Amino acid sequence: MSAGLVMRAAHFPGRAPIEAYGNGGFRFADMSHRGSLLCLPSGIHGWEPADRTALDVADFEKVLAEAGDIEILLVGMGQELRPLPRDLRAALKNVRIAADPMSTGAAVRTYNVLLAEDRAVAAALIAVD
Repeated sequence: MSAGLVMRAAHFPGRAPIEAYGNGGFRFADMSHRGSLLCLPSGIHGWEPADRTALDVADFEKVLAEAGDIEILLVGMGQELRPLPRDLRAALKNVRIAADPMSTGAAVRTYNVLLAEDRAVAAALIAVD
């Protein structure tokens, strides 16, 4: 007997470059995802911050949980650059993660380069239209 369609949290269990972005999502590893992403050492996860214009520490729980494997966090803020809130920057600094906010496009390009260099990089990418 079939249980019907089962919805699970979006997760790709590996590291992969981002092939394309825009139209509210991303393409990677021959797949596509609509919405924002967290690209972590454990894989690529669907991510929806509570407020895209006011990120907070709770939005980065998965990043903090994997801090031992991350040196650089690229934060794609959408189309406009905004500074990270002070408490978020402090939480990341406490676990020795250097955070760099930038536009989502710049974050995708930088992530791909650092990933190709096998650096300890992660990315939080807000989807853009």
